[in-house]
Amino acid sequence: MVYKILDIVGLSDNSFAEAAVNAVEEASKTVRGIKRAEVAKLDVKVEGDKVVKFRAEMRIAFEIEK
Repeated sequence: MVYKILDIVGLSDNSFAEAAVNAVEEASKTVRGIKRAEVAKLDVKVEGDKVVKFRAEMRIAFEIEK
């Protein structure tokens, strides 16, 4: 078995958890067989002293098809 790993970024107006879910859900529209997702980095966008966007940089792993 061989896995491929892709870096993706999810965004949310509400939370880091939602950003991670959004990343995996969007990636699954074009990548089949996602087996694992790992959060690599979390950060926020700040405007006017307020958090306006949550970002989750992630790595997803999926099995390469034969």
